[in-house]
Amino acid sequence: SYLKDNRSSAETYQGPGVKEGTAILRKVKQELGVPVISDVHGVEEIPAAAEVLDIIQIPAYMSMQTSLVVAAGKTGKVINVKKGQFLHPLDMKSVIGKLEYAGNTNILLTERGSCFGYRTLITDMRSLPLMRSLGYPVVFDPTHSLRNYGISSSDKRGGSPELIPYISRAGVAAGCDAVFIETHDNLSEAKCDAASMLPLEQLEPLLETLMEIDSIVRPSIS
Repeated sequence: SYLKDNRSSAETYQGPGVKEGTAILRKVKQELGVPVISDVHGVEEIPAAAEVLDIIQIPAYMSMQTSLVVAAGKTGKVINVKKGQFLHPLDMKSVIGKLEYAGNTNILLTERGSCFGYRTLITDMRSLPLMRSLGYPVVFDPTHSLRNYGISSSDKRGGSPELIPYISRAGVAAGCDAVFIETHDNLSEAKCDAASMLPLEQLEPLLETLMEIDSIVRPSIS
């Protein structure tokens, strides 16, 4: 994301910002020929973001912000909404309603863990078929699901990355339509989420396994 606004400290790295960040994403898109995605945190960002992004992402903490969700929806772009840690899966129906009100049905819903007491998240795999029953594709984010909040992402205690393969496999087996995985080629240099990232060299073999699982379960998913 060009702006990491939901950080635990004002002194923590927050990204290059809208202008420089969207320029970087535009360059990535042009040179690599891949679609690009980023969080948006305020209505004022959306026009600039929509010029570059293929997918506009609503952060979990912002998932119930009506003005933000509606403004994003009005761009006509694909909108990926991360389910708030505090929401029941079926509560996402109200978020869908806001996007449909804006005339947008290009919707993705992302499961990224639910509050399990203080500072701990847990992934309830029932969430995936429940959200899928709302009529839109569901994404599973195993990396953010393994963050320990309140602990800096630069601190190894801030996450459990060794569990990423396990819950990724479970999520695909439960019928998610896509996975969202934070990765880096050198975790010690990662600017954020280092404590819950998958090392880049482990990504390809994991994706191969997940695709194999998906090929088995996909025919039985309604």
